[in-house]
Amino acid sequence: MISSSHLTPYASRIMERIPEPELMDDPARARAYAGADFSEPHEAFVRYFRSRFPTHRPGAVIDLGCGPADVILRFARAYPECRIVGVDGAAAMLALGREALARAGLAGRIELRRLRLPAALAPEYDTVISNSLLHHLARPRVLWEAVRACARAPAAVLVMDLMRPASRAQAQRLVAEHAAGEPEVLKRDFLNSLLAAYRPEELGAQLAQAGLADLRVEVVSDRHVIVWGRIP
Repeated sequence: MISSSHLTPYASRIMERIPEPELMDDPARARAYAGADFSEPHEAFVRYFRSRFPTHRPGAVIDLGCGPADVILRFARAYPECRIVGVDGAAAMLALGREALARAGLAGRIELRRLRLPAALAPEYDTVISNSLLHHLARPRVLWEAVRACARAPAAVLVMDLMRPASRAQAQRLVAEHAAGEPEVLKRDFLNSLLAAYRPEELGAQLAQAGLADLRVEVVSDRHVIVWGRIP
């Protein structure tokens, strides 16, 4: 199910996706990313989860593509009874994530593992989350297969990612609006990520092909889309 006011009959005019590297493993780029202010979208991620799953009490949580662990730190504070495993393929990101966990005093509740999808995952998690991983993947089915593999029914799923604008000019306007004060390396990465992101209609097709058509696709901002629902 797709809920979006952004879907138009002019979809054929929307620019083609331009892929970017799957891993952000350069230490300097990873540190620049970890130091950026993502508080608005990351806090929004937790709010989206709470509002879409108001009665769900996360116990065993996995974050696919956890990066420097900012989202799962916020998630852990919002749900103090859960335990979280964060997985990422980039060693540089995980090193920064472990530093953040130590500063927050949450290393006892959050475990970070180096793992690059596709990988063997067991159905051990009642909650599956992911933020800003999908646009890095040349084969998006990798993420959806991982979601199915690690979810213990009826698991709650929330995936948030960027949404590709209709044109490069629109992408540049979003960078100017939302990253004006960031270093040039982050502005460049943000632009490349917008160009590599998937459109809501593409996400709907991906979910149908992966046997996850019950999950909903919902545009939540001028640059973000969420996929959410339960794995039966």
